[in-house]
Amino acid sequence: MRVSSLLSLSSAGTGSVLVLALSAGTVPVAAQAPEQESLSPDLQVKVAVQALPEAFRADATVLGYPPGETELVELREGSGPFICLAPTPGEDPLRSACYHRSLEPFMARGRELAAEGYSGQERIEKRNDEVEAGLVPMPSDPASLFQVAAPREGLDPDTGELRDAEGLVVVYVPGATAESTGLPDRPVPGLPWLMDAGTPRAHIMFTPDMSLVPQPGGGG
Repeated sequence: MRVSSLLSLSSAGTGSVLVLALSAGTVPVAAQAPEQESLSPDLQVKVAVQALPEAFRADATVLGYPPGETELVELREGSGPFICLAPTPGEDPLRSACYHRSLEPFMARGRELAAEGYSGQERIEKRNDEVEAGLVPMPSDPASLFQVAAPREGLDPDTGELRDAEGLVVVYVPGATAESTGLPDRPVPGLPWLMDAGTPRAHIMFTPDMSLVPQPGGGG
């Protein structure tokens, strides 16, 4: 099973299922498999931080689920710049994401709105309105989000490592446009692109198949 299909990149430019869920500040709800055992809190922590570059893993805060519960709680307090979400209990594929702490008000408000019964575009628009009204603070600097997905069978239960995993990287740049960033606002193979341009939740998408290697003298 290819994870790229599980991430569900859309040719219509809607991004991945997980990106949309995390952009909305909610935890994706996967089809539950009753025969699948929930991960222990310790294993949830190990899996959740797999989304991050290794340098950030040890100090990340992790939110997850106590045994038998479906409400997010803090499983591990960290002093680093990232907050990670453990996979939803029983889901397959396993999916986790880690976002910069400066995005927590935005993400937390999304979870609150979901709990209040808001969903889909209605939730997106309500939170955008609250951001624009100054009720939900957004970071003043670019803020990243890392995510990973893998078939459950690829999980190493000892280390939390995910075999055959693929991921996405998102950088939030609230209010950014194609003109202000010089990035396309539609998917372009091999290039980053700007999703939800001109909105409070504008973010740069780095897709899994990016394979261009910087040439000497480039960038900077």
